[in-house]
Amino acid sequence: MTILDTRDAVDHITFSDKDISFALVDGRVLTVPLDWYPRLAGATPEQRQAYRLAGNGRYIHWPEIDEDLEISGVLRGNRAPEGSAAWTPPPHGAFKLD
Repeated sequence: MTILDTRDAVDHITFSDKDISFALVDGRVLTVPLDWYPRLAGATPEQRQAYRLAGNGRYIHWPEIDEDLEISGVLRGNRAPEGSAAWTPPPHGAFKLD
């Protein structure tokens, strides 16, 4: 059984051209290279800012690029799996509603 530490929760996220910074609720800030997460690196600044926190700040979801991170994994230094591709939008007209 794992006890979750509520201090390991994200308050907000900021981005630079090369980094992503996770501000935790206890005041710590964890900054990692943006290229650890190819989908985020390939996203527009607007898409990066369109995240949602879930699970009391333990999970981060970017719906526009279908990316999910868990802060406990970031704290352990986990990167995106080898071979993860940057997000690319579907071709124009790929989705049609009848």
